[in-house]
Amino acid sequence: MVGPHNTVLLCPGQGAQKVGMGKDLAARFPAAARMFERIDGALGFPLSRVMFEGPEAELTATHNAQPAILAHSLAVHAALGDKLPAPAAALGHSLGEYSAYATAGAIAPDQAAKMVRRRGELMHEAGAARRGTMAVVLGLAAPDVAAACQSVSANGSVAVPANLNAPDQTVISGDPDAVTKAGDACLARGAKRILPLKVSGAFHSPLMAPAASGLRSVVDSAGVADPAFPVIANATAEAVTTAVRARQLLVEQLTAPVRFVECVQQAATLVGAGARFIEIGPGAVLAGLVKRIVPEPNVVSLGTADDVSRFLEAA
Repeated sequence: MVGPHNTVLLCPGQGAQKVGMGKDLAARFPAAARMFERIDGALGFPLSRVMFEGPEAELTATHNAQPAILAHSLAVHAALGDKLPAPAAALGHSLGEYSAYATAGAIAPDQAAKMVRRRGELMHEAGAARRGTMAVVLGLAAPDVAAACQSVSANGSVAVPANLNAPDQTVISGDPDAVTKAGDACLARGAKRILPLKVSGAFHSPLMAPAASGLRSVVDSAGVADPAFPVIANATAEAVTTAVRARQLLVEQLTAPVRFVECVQQAATLVGAGARFIEIGPGAVLAGLVKRIVPEPNVVSLGTADDVSRFLEAA
């Protein structure tokens, strides 16, 4: 049983998508099915069909993957209904920050889906205009990764830490040559492995700057309200409680690193003893990261109909 004031919601980001996602939820929970229908209607095309049936190439396209993951998270949230105690806080990873604001009532699901679809388009366009890439650095502390990036960034070529996911896992982002050199510099500093990522751009880096003005227009024109509970912002790891600050940081997030380690630590501090992290959406990546950040974590992932059913039976 989850206590009324110790729940922290976790909302996954891009990369968690896979064909078939959410289909079992729609079949078992009418509230989840209604959420998928609502988002399909907002976008004006059957996103849920792409989620349930593919093809994979269409689902993994950035402008589809982002609203698909958001839709899955919000469908789980809808299926849980009033059996989910009022959260003390929420946080997401990159795209998941929009899902977190939606769970907090700051952005309506329809609006959130439109926002992240446009965000995906803008990010793809920026990546097409200036080709970038990303890679995971394993087994090296974040300050050493940052130093490696700084050592190879010169003459307009950029590599930066983009996702600070765990104490020993950082994703770097930037120009392909700089990312390759930064990876070599990380290995020289003792990193265990460098894993290139298949992405359409250098996300959470200065290379995304051309997308910022377009995203600012989208965010400013959307109906963003004060969240019902704090949402921990990726860009600063602060607990956001106002619509004004939410809009600022959602745009800033585009070119800033995702400070996931600090976000989880902030949430744990905010909630205090007995914090329980509940991941809602596809996969269990964030739950795995939390286990590497918080000592003796209480964490569960709810992504499938069976996951949700077990949670509801125990509630």
